[in-house]
Amino acid sequence: MNGTQNNYSRMQLITLIVLRVIIGYHFLFLGLEKLFNPSWTAAGFLLQANGLFAGFYHSMAANTSAMGVIDFLNSWGQIFIGTGMIIGAFSRFACWAGALLLFLYYTSNPPFMGGYFFIDRNMVEFFAVVLLALFPTSHLIGIDNFFTKTRSA
Repeated sequence: MNGTQNNYSRMQLITLIVLRVIIGYHFLFLGLEKLFNPSWTAAGFLLQANGLFAGFYHSMAANTSAMGVIDFLNSWGQIFIGTGMIIGAFSRFACWAGALLLFLYYTSNPPFMGGYFFIDRNMVEFFAVVLLALFPTSHLIGIDNFFTKTRSA
């Protein structure tokens, strides 16, 4: 699909934009919540890792220098991902970055290790974000629309 083509019906476009904004809000809210909580750290989450890569995540949590970087990247990453998705700026990049973050969350604490059947909210949101990356809307409604028009002029 050409990045400037609009092959969506009105209902498809509205649904994809609403999904983009809702998931963007979720990322933004969680990032701001972490940023404004001075006692927040990802260490507790990483220490609970129980999947195939648990040792890797535990070693990250044990490294104080690494935790400073991880906490910074996690909170600001969520803020930038959410903002990009909401306003439609670099939203394809934001979606892929969000998918990577959700994949890391999923692999650190996979639901099947706790008795669930493979699917949790991280997996559902992961596939929704991948869907938004594959069917972008920000070039139609969003800041990316401005860049698309500028490039084609």
